[in-house]
Amino acid sequence: MSGFAHGAWSGSPRDSRRTKVLISGASIAGPALAHWLSRYGFEATVVELAPALRGGGQNVDFRGRTHLTVLERMGVLEELRALDTGGSPITFVNQDGRQLLHLPAEFAGGELEVPRGELAQLLHRHSSARAEYLFGDSITDLAETAHGVRVAFRHGAPREFDLVIGADGLHSNVRRLAFGPEQRFVRHLGYYAATWQLPNDGGLPAGGVGLNAPGRLMSVGADHRDPARAGAFCLFASPELRYDRHDPEQQKALIRDAFAGLGWRVPQLLASLDAAPELYFDSISRADVRTWSTGRTALLGDAACGAAIGGMGTGTAVVAAYVLAGELALARGDHRAAFARYERLLRDYAQGCQKGGDRTGPFLAPRTATGLRLRNAVLNRRWALDKMLELGKQVSSIELPDYGQALADRVGAAG
Repeated sequence: MSGFAHGAWSGSPRDSRRTKVLISGASIAGPALAHWLSRYGFEATVVELAPALRGGGQNVDFRGRTHLTVLERMGVLEELRALDTGGSPITFVNQDGRQLLHLPAEFAGGELEVPRGELAQLLHRHSSARAEYLFGDSITDLAETAHGVRVAFRHGAPREFDLVIGADGLHSNVRRLAFGPEQRFVRHLGYYAATWQLPNDGGLPAGGVGLNAPGRLMSVGADHRDPARAGAFCLFASPELRYDRHDPEQQKALIRDAFAGLGWRVPQLLASLDAAPELYFDSISRADVRTWSTGRTALLGDAACGAAIGGMGTGTAVVAAYVLAGELALARGDHRAAFARYERLLRDYAQGCQKGGDRTGPFLAPRTATGLRLRNAVLNRRWALDKMLELGKQVSSIELPDYGQALADRVGAAG
């Protein structure tokens, strides 16, 4: 029975032993997929444009039976429980710092909330012993051949793989190369968001304290592990902007312009941008791809069906990685059948989770003073807050195949 771990087969199915899979993206979906593929005997390679794992970012949460089942089968659930922040309460204040609304930790924290950077490090640690990682490089061309995909890289020599998976987010490079330009698939939802770290010089509590103005939110809170550090988060309404996604100085200028003239702690937070070790800045958008695969290339996570902030994208990505790897392991080399089953099982579930991202911007930063007053007035009523907390617990779920048991049954039948 040594081939089992939390219901997952850890042997090497004969059909998949030599299958080479290139995964683009080393955030969450990519390392999760590499973990499962390596466990099933595939040769997984992960390519990532950044020179190293990216830290920082917002805390991410897992909700419901489906998320927790996959984490348990991966063998990482208890490690993640040790990283649990306990949730992130947020208090909205006026320009003088007076409380207008308080939302408790469970409002946004789910059943398990962890820092995104620490989750990425954990998934990398669980996959890197058996998967190859190529940092500081990216794919520049994909050419499908009779037996695989010829891949050109920005820096490395060309290589051939059996399959290519785009796990590289809303702005997926693989999707652009294999499916078409981004504007066909990604829709701007009217807001931009940013996060960065700074010293906690003001004795801030854990969680977040935020100032709203119409269409804007600036918040800050202490790091849950290191009280000497703090994290800033801002969100603002805007039509789609033209800027270089790889130029943090441009992005800092956009943030300063959006929040110019506000009081409270906003001037100090804007000043801290200069020394920020890492900045996350992106639109709140959603991706909708009609078919998640073409030939030997498939999309995973936000690249296929993403919604930045509020769409449970992290949990969906981890679930999708489990399903895609399991279907490939069961497929006996038939990637077309595996891709079709993966999409058929997950599409409705992923789209149901994705809808939450449509509401994030309007909730956190209503565009009018009337909208702000109405949100605060409603949620200051205990019955209304309790109702929203109850609704937040009603998350989508699906029945997941136990791929480990299915593969073990196959081996037993063959033996």
